[in-house]
Parts: sequence; structure tokens; C-alpha cells
Amino acid sequence: MERLVAEITGRGFSVSTIKHAHHSFDVDQPGKDSHRHRVAGASEVLLASGTRWALMHELRDAEEPPLSELLEKLAPVDLILIEGYKRDDHRKIEAHRAVTGNPLIAPDDLTVRAIASDTPLEIDRPVIELDDTTAIADFILADLGM
Repeated sequence: MERLVAEITGRGFSVSTIKHAHHSFDVDQPGKDSHRHRVAGASEVLLASGTRWALMHELRDAEEPPLSELLEKLAPVDLILIEGYKRDDHRKIEAHRAVTGNPLIAPDDLTVRAIASDTPLEIDRPVIELDDTTAIADFILADLGM
């Protein structure tokens, strides 16, 4: 994903990303004021500096928001790349590594537009070499008419 962001932004497009984590994570650090604010019960904590700002929203006992709701929170850009959310209804390129032994989701999911794979595959979608970042970027931009 990092190489893909660099490739597409290098072509002059603005890009944002969303990454789904299957585990608990924290972008804050214990001992910092912002962390103490969250631990004390703040629903949201916004950190800002001359370089960046970050908004942390605590779900507490609320359900994880759907991808569509999270997408609405991002500022407008040319392209949003999503890592994870593989069962959601958006255009996808499936990453396939033979060593994992995981079955492809593409046969049962028409939102998978292509497969980036480290091994040749027989399937009714384009298969792109997994490490060919330029070809993957080319496919994404062409598929979106960009």
C-alpha cells in the first residue's frame, strides 16, 4: 500500500487511505495529556500542531462504524485506497500470496476487479504481478477512468 500511495501521488493525484485493524490499536501514548483526556472519558480528543492534526474518537461501547460512514469523514481527494474491508461493497484488487494458502475471494465477489498475485492464476479477472506497483497503479487509474 505504501508503494502504491507513493506511485499514485507521484503522478500528481491526491490520495487518502483507510486501513482496517482487526485488533485494538492506539495512536496515542500513555502519559501524554491527550491520552489522559481519553482515559478520563472524553468522547473525542483532537491534537493539533503546525505539522498535522489528528482526531481520536472513542467508541466506548458503540458499534464500529461502517466503511461508508468513515469515508464521509475524509476530506475530498482524487482517490481513497482502502486496506481491509474485503467484504464491503467497493471496487477491490485482491492481494494473493500463495504461501498463505488462503482461498481467493474473487470467485464469489464481483467487486474484485483484479488480483495482485505472486503466482499465476486461472480466473476471469486480470491478474497483476503482486510486486509490480506501476502496473497495479495503472490498472486502478484506468479502471476508475482517471
